[in-house]
Amino acid sequence: MTEIEIGRGKRGRRAYSFDDIAIVPSRRTRDPEEVSISWQIDAYQFDLPFLAAPMDSVMSPNTAIAFGRLGGLGVLDLEGLWTRYEDPTTQLAEIASLDATAVTGRMQELYAEPIKPELITARLTQMREAGATVAGALSPQRTQEHWRTVVDAGVDLFVIRGTTVSAEHVSSHVEPLNLKRFIYELDVPVIVGGAGTYTAALHLMRTGAAGVLVGFGGGAAHTTRQTLGIQTPMATAIADVAAARRDYLDESGGRYVHVIADGGMGRSGDVVKAIACGSDAVMIGAALARAVEAPGRGFHWGPEAHHTELPRGERVQVGALAPLEEILHGPGRSADGMTNFVGALRRAMATTGYSELKEFQRVEVVVSPYSPGLIHHVP
Repeated sequence: MTEIEIGRGKRGRRAYSFDDIAIVPSRRTRDPEEVSISWQIDAYQFDLPFLAAPMDSVMSPNTAIAFGRLGGLGVLDLEGLWTRYEDPTTQLAEIASLDATAVTGRMQELYAEPIKPELITARLTQMREAGATVAGALSPQRTQEHWRTVVDAGVDLFVIRGTTVSAEHVSSHVEPLNLKRFIYELDVPVIVGGAGTYTAALHLMRTGAAGVLVGFGGGAAHTTRQTLGIQTPMATAIADVAAARRDYLDESGGRYVHVIADGGMGRSGDVVKAIACGSDAVMIGAALARAVEAPGRGFHWGPEAHHTELPRGERVQVGALAPLEEILHGPGRSADGMTNFVGALRRAMATTGYSELKEFQRVEVVVSPYSPGLIHHVP
């Protein structure tokens, strides 16, 4: 692939975000009602290829249950406020009310409360008793400490999620999590990430993971690019990881690992492009934080926002836009791509002539940077 000369001593590959690309219609169209967007990972089938991000502003046990009933997979953050406090509604309300200048320090204090194993069990049990597919997330740092509690509570899908997760973490101070051994010994499917490159994703696939999360530093509440200088533009990252999936399928003799885009999908068109670039499903956060039922009360933040030493995120105001069902299934009441994600995906597939998600991954894509200021409407 052609590299661009940044200077005499450094070259770089051109990478693309969702705003840099567009999908091209084909010779065939079809009715949106004839499009299937169902998704299956391991033994679990879902009507929608949507996972709700494990973030306190997005998922509570109740919203995870509601999201499951609407066809998706709600993932609960097992290091969040719901496993630190018996009833965190007071803490959630305080975070929403804080002045922007004080929010980071106060969040660090609130999240300093220890995680309580009995609350992990109680939250997952609540989800299971409601009939939802039970999914919970831990960071790699906390997985060794709490995985037994999570498995004993009856989790269906185990998510190991960090800003970046590698199969080869090196440390001279602590014994790192051996992902391959851990996944091999676990009795439940594991989704792991984030990864942003072909090589990193291929190594994660070799650990036995059922799915790999793609994304690093591109979410609405991330400031990773500003603080660490690191970002993987999502369109290129997904396409690279999809190539790793293809090569691993050959290498393993037919083992298929799901690619799940994670981050940078605040509007329905971004979700469409993520699948067009090769993802099997998407994990969305900010879009769902806009639901009136969301625990964040119109605000959105992730675990990076309250890191004890180097915060790499912030609390952002997204507003309480519409009920969760309307954000997913519509009807849309504006043309900004913030509601009816399901309808948008169905119509995009129908407009380009595809009836299945796997087929839609082959849709033609062009590089077409989006510049709102350059678009002129003809009267």
